[in-house]
Amino acid sequence: MSTSGGTRAIIAALLANVGIAIAKFIAFFISGSSSMLAEGVHSLADSGNQLLLLLGGRKSRKKADKEHPFGYGRERYVYAFVVSIILFSVGGVFAIYEGIEKLGHPEEIANPWIPLGVLVVAMALEGFSLRTAIKESNHTRGTQTWVQYVRRAKAPELPVVLLEDTAALTGLAFAFAGVGLSVITGNGIWDGIGTLFIGSLLVLVAIILGIETKSLLVGEGATEADHDKIVTAIESTPKVDRLIHIKTLYLGPDELLVGAKIALAPDSALRDVADTINEVEIAIRDAVPIARVIYLEPDVYLPPIDVETNTSAIVIKSAD
Repeated sequence: MSTSGGTRAIIAALLANVGIAIAKFIAFFISGSSSMLAEGVHSLADSGNQLLLLLGGRKSRKKADKEHPFGYGRERYVYAFVVSIILFSVGGVFAIYEGIEKLGHPEEIANPWIPLGVLVVAMALEGFSLRTAIKESNHTRGTQTWVQYVRRAKAPELPVVLLEDTAALTGLAFAFAGVGLSVITGNGIWDGIGTLFIGSLLVLVAIILGIETKSLLVGEGATEADHDKIVTAIESTPKVDRLIHIKTLYLGPDELLVGAKIALAPDSALRDVADTINEVEIAIRDAVPIARVIYLEPDVYLPPIDVETNTSAIVIKSAD
């Protein structure tokens, strides 16, 4: 993966979730708490999520070939989409099923101090994982709010880990409340209610992540800031009359494709056209380093005759 910060956040989350999952399942077998079972499945799903994100990062580094001439950068989007839809949904649906089952057949929680102790330790570990994700995200977040960062980030790993850890901490709070209220009231129905809240939370996160990663899979263009930098770089290059048309597309989180039609002087020599195109490419890459694939089409303005007024008008040629 090109961004070591994302890798660090994923590994921190993976180590935390594996340990937490084992502890939660042990607590479930001892206490019989459905909230602990749901949380165990949640942590197990999160661990699978991190493994898939690491796998996607590894596959995205494959070199371009004839079958995939633009490379494999979007592998990261594919695996992030799998994480958001399959694992979160499976974990969420399972938790909802367990919650409904517990509501119908509530049971007293045995040795309640065990699940409560595990939940406290899990909160501390998840808090450490979330702190790591926040620290690494701040390197690229800039002035964006957290909502804007999750929605606009082109690298899916950090937003996924951020939402995972936030959902995990919230789910732990639900589980703690469910187990605690079951112990205080002597009624196991609260454990089932906590489990339902955990499942609903997982499904909600799955929907949010699914929407965001789907947009990346379909294909997103450059951010507004990068788009403006590219336009400025093109229009400020000597011998470029004007930018006629431009399109951008993320080939992966760290690789942007730029296609543009630029207007040059009608009498430009072929050597001058080639030199100008090279200058524009250099200017674009200086302004936006991730713009690694650039296609430029030189063109000219045509002054067609307006038949009604019998005057000439400069118009921009169609993008097609």
